[in-house]
Amino acid sequence: MSASQASSATAGAPPAKRPNFLIIVADDLGFSDLSCFGGEIRTPNLDKLASHGLRFTDFHAAAACSPSRAMILTGTDHHIAGLGNLIEWTNRSDQNAPSEGESKHWSTAPQRGMPGYEGYLNERVVALPELMKDAGYATMMAGKWHLGLTPERFPSQRGFEQSFAHLPACSNHYGYEPQLQNQDQIPGFMTMSFIALHSEDDEYVKELPQPWYSSNGYGDAMLTYLREHVEKQDEEKPFFAYLPFTAPHWPLQAPDEYIEHYKGVYDEGPDALREKRLQKMKEMGLCAEDVEPHPVVADEVKTWAEMSVEEKAKSCKAMEVFAGMVECIDANVGKVVDYLEETCELENTFVCFMSDNGAEGAAYEAYPIVQGSMIQHLQKYYDNSLENLGRGNSFIWYGPRWAQAATAPSRLYKAFTTEGGVRVPFLAKFPEGYEGTGGKGGISSTFSTVMDLAPTILDMAGIKHPSPDGKGTYQGRPVVSMRGRSMVPFLKGEEKGVHPEDFIQGWETCGRAAVRCGDYKIVFIPKPKGPEKWQLYNLKKDPGEIHDLADQDPERLKKMIKMWDQYVLETGVVPLAPALGQWMEAMEAQMPEDVWMEYEYWKDGARDEPEKFRRELPRFTREIKAM
Repeated sequence: MSASQASSATAGAPPAKRPNFLIIVADDLGFSDLSCFGGEIRTPNLDKLASHGLRFTDFHAAAACSPSRAMILTGTDHHIAGLGNLIEWTNRSDQNAPSEGESKHWSTAPQRGMPGYEGYLNERVVALPELMKDAGYATMMAGKWHLGLTPERFPSQRGFEQSFAHLPACSNHYGYEPQLQNQDQIPGFMTMSFIALHSEDDEYVKELPQPWYSSNGYGDAMLTYLREHVEKQDEEKPFFAYLPFTAPHWPLQAPDEYIEHYKGVYDEGPDALREKRLQKMKEMGLCAEDVEPHPVVADEVKTWAEMSVEEKAKSCKAMEVFAGMVECIDANVGKVVDYLEETCELENTFVCFMSDNGAEGAAYEAYPIVQGSMIQHLQKYYDNSLENLGRGNSFIWYGPRWAQAATAPSRLYKAFTTEGGVRVPFLAKFPEGYEGTGGKGGISSTFSTVMDLAPTILDMAGIKHPSPDGKGTYQGRPVVSMRGRSMVPFLKGEEKGVHPEDFIQGWETCGRAAVRCGDYKIVFIPKPKGPEKWQLYNLKKDPGEIHDLADQDPERLKKMIKMWDQYVLETGVVPLAPALGQWMEAMEAQMPEDVWMEYEYWKDGARDEPEKFRRELPRFTREIKAM
């Protein structure tokens, strides 16, 4: 059965009063960071939601942020929806880690300008908020959009009646921008990493509310929208609310009052934290007692034992700041959920929380693009002293060892299609009539993905998708069907799982690939983090993806590689190496680097006169044939 054949989006009759929806997303949160998933970080509000709902231990996103967000809001694969890759990674290839002597095979140039790689939510999909708005829902969002930088791509153009949206991939959480001296320029890596570019409804935001801290700002905006909705006293008009935080994405920054809660907590280092969390997860029933965790892969950075006293202190502080960011998210979730409870809306609201991918483990200090001018820039314009870490004029990340403390027992982290990159924490509190399996506070090991959210929400709301067979239209244009599947039959106990056992799920990000069918998964990870060939794992017996079965079971491997070929055919993946199928060398028109952003908002004068810094990008076509 193909992935598209297995997908469905049922639409049942709506209840007497249709449910509300609150979808909450964290940015680069690790699997075990929340206390209800085995962590030590204080998350009482999310824990409370989990105690009244269901936690999922086999829930999956894409390996990176905007692809996952595209899937959440469309119910289909990100290679179809326009975010085949992060546009920032397509724009320049030095975000990738090419293998020795084979750099042309890991260049992102072949993806530039191709269908499905537009860098924004394209016209082939209908967005979930568009359908909710059409069906009479009040639609609102506050937080990270990352699905288009220009006014015609704003949330307001894809169904959100009210929106306060962070447009790029990441930025300074305090809105801090250094004032450059003399002829200094922003280093290449920093251009799209520090400016807090926002839109409000149809306009760019000229100045952020003060004092500004990202998570507090988005929590406040959502609270304002919900209050306005309730005060209209239209009891028959339910709401669809989307609250995607930019935290805890780097730069790691948090209010001091949250950071202080974690002073000394991480002094034993990331390996000790990893062991503590694994033990807690076993005690909570979140993983098997005999689980074998994948070894930590972090050759590019020092081990804990090799670090100096000062290096250990700064590394611990980075983790303390990260924990503070997570607690601040929880506090803002709490004030929104508390308001729903005060206004008697919570009981009839589907609330869910997830991360958009695995924990961020990149050791950016080892990237050539970061070395040199970037380090000099940080030394001149930022204060990364121990006491100042976490404040607006600091700029840090925490690296692969802390990340793998959060993704254990899984392999690797964000940007990789191993379980550490794509398995994410997911919890949901259901409205009346959808109590879930396992009772309140239960744990489900059923396989599901972020693509299942849109069909589930439409099903609960009694709304039909306009193109269930892929042949329908929306507002006069043809649109694709959803590849996800409604969770409702599973939640009502009518089916054993969300997907049938022969369901096929594929992943691809920057030449890292995977396919899963049932308990088995094949993974392709380029060097240096992988062997640069397909590997085969039985996830039921080996969730850490340690014991490669490719040589033992070549027939299964061959069969699953054919599933990968089918996934490429169905979704339009542009492979970055011959080993991944229909590889094509980049055309000359695709070769220029750093010219593939529609709006170069980081340049001098760009935010004063945006239209002068727009680019008309070339669009190419590609014919994909069955192999």
